Amino acid sequence: MQIRLFHKTRWQLATWYAVVMALILSLCGFVVYEVIIDAYVVSINRELESVAGTLHDVIEPNLKQPGITEPIFQQVLPNICLAKLSCPSQKILRRQSALKEHGIFNPVYKDKQYYIRFLDTSRRLIAVAGFQPHELPPIVQTQVWQTVKDLQGNRYTQKSVLLHTQDNEIWGYIQVGRNLNDLDSRLAALKLILALGLPITVLLVGGSSWWLAGLAMRPIDSSYKQMQQFTSDASHELRTPLAAINATVETLFDMEYLPDEGRDILVSIQRQNHRLAELVQDMLLLSRLEQHALAIQQTPCCLNILINDLIEEFSALAAAASLQLTSLVLCQELLYVMGDEDQLLRVLSNLIANAIQYTPAGYVNVILKRSNSHAVIEVQDTGIGIALHEQKRIFDRFYRVNSDRSRTTGGSGLGLAIAHAIVQAHRGSIQVQSLIGKGSTFIVYLPLTEERK
Repeated sequence: MQIRLFHKTRWQLATWYAVVMALILSLCGFVVYEVIIDAYVVSINRELESVAGTLHDVIEPNLKQPGITEPIFQQVLPNICLAKLSCPSQKILRRQSALKEHGIFNPVYKDKQYYIRFLDTSRRLIAVAGFQPHELPPIVQTQVWQTVKDLQGNRYTQKSVLLHTQDNEIWGYIQVGRNLNDLDSRLAALKLILALGLPITVLLVGGSSWWLAGLAMRPIDSSYKQMQQFTSDASHELRTPLAAINATVETLFDMEYLPDEGRDILVSIQRQNHRLAELVQDMLLLSRLEQHALAIQQTPCCLNILINDLIEEFSALAAAASLQLTSLVLCQELLYVMGDEDQLLRVLSNLIANAIQYTPAGYVNVILKRSNSHAVIEVQDTGIGIALHEQKRIFDRFYRVNSDRSRTTGGSGLGLAIAHAIVQAHRGSIQVQSLIGKGSTFIVYLPLTEERK
């Protein structure tokens, strides 16, 4: 049990640390990703604003009639293609001197990265530079900023600027767009790095946290072992003086002329000594079970016979409490498990005794059935029930749901802890299902065996 407890705790610490670090790294990766996108988009937008602003300042003062191109278009953009005319195939980079003369640096639409198009007030294409008309994104909108796609799926971001004539009439729009392929490729590479780097980093963090959790828990493990050893040693050493006290009391009972008051005192001493001896014995047994120091006999045990014997044994106790004690076998064959018959009897005796003890009225039913490769034993009652927040603690040593009642009935709080340890020593498990005022069901799972003697 100790090994399972520390192994589970170590896994939980490592898992939580890895999960927290994964969340932190994911958040940092998302922030870095967004910052890179934002920085790149801001850079692109500034380029477009600069180009669009320069073209606007150069072209607009020369516009006379709405939708009519002027010679300035050809001077500023020597490779401009008018929509009404055929656009010959030609290199884009020509007559750079004309551009420099008007204050515009090398053509921004080189290498198919940029395009410039002019629209009239009805959003009909008037002219285009940098691309053939059929290569442009088919959707024409006039929002100031927008992202569009062409027929090949390439993305572009573009800015639209309103143009006016010399008479302050609306001439149309100038749109400057930039290809986003380089941004998309960089973002794809960044996504790949994050997609591969994050899991690898989390695995490294998980492995490191597993190792660190082991180092951190070594002092706790050592302290726990010392506590177990102390419990075992103390329980073992207490048996001798308790046996001596009991022998002394027995001797005093044999004395003649013992006053009645003295006899009553000795009876009380003997009763408390017996109770203390049982508590010490239970502590020693639990300590040995947790340290795997108690050898469990591996013999085939028939659960059908064990339950029948227990029903017969507890019938009188149930009748005295005005309860109906029954058993129900939901399988045709006899069910055998490998283990120690005395220890298994102790588990089931404890569960049946508790069910009878804490059931004011109604019944106690013991069910035996098979579930795949396990035998399932259910002890059902219609008793007082156990609160949900206490169900996780009832298998802890010295934990009592109702301390006053347990003291009155002589319980020490070790019964269910011992039952849990015995079941685990038999490679099984024990669970509880309960509702306040409606009763409880303790379920024991034990691995079946086919061996029989």
